[in-house]
Amino acid sequence: QVQLVESGGGLVQAGGSLSLSCAASGRTFSSYAMGWFRQAPGKEREFVAAISRSGGTTYYADSVKGRFTISRDNAKNTVYLQMNSLKLEDTAVYYCAARRGLVAAETYDYWGQGTQVIVSS
Repeated sequence: QVQLVESGGGLVQAGGSLSLSCAASGRTFSSYAMGWFRQAPGKEREFVAAISRSGGTTYYADSVKGRFTISRDNAKNTVYLQMNSLKLEDTAVYYCAARRGLVAAETYDYWGQGTQVIVSS
């Protein structure tokens, strides 16, 4: 089992940057593909980005492509989400998730508790 704890959320002005981290417990972090999802008020949770077990493959939602970067450090059991050029519509609770096997945009097995990101004008 994997426990995930996100950090780094906060309040940022539009156009600014924020970096999220997700620390995973356990010794098998490198066995899991990792993803970031978000849920805005009144909306369903949506896929943001995912990274393969080795970090060699990444996927992004069209809405964040070119602005967000997902990365991981298997030695530190941590996955990151660097968010640049933030927009008002990026405001949401951001969740880290882990899935066994290949990287994908859905069907994740473990979830963190979420961290709030608020983008102000």
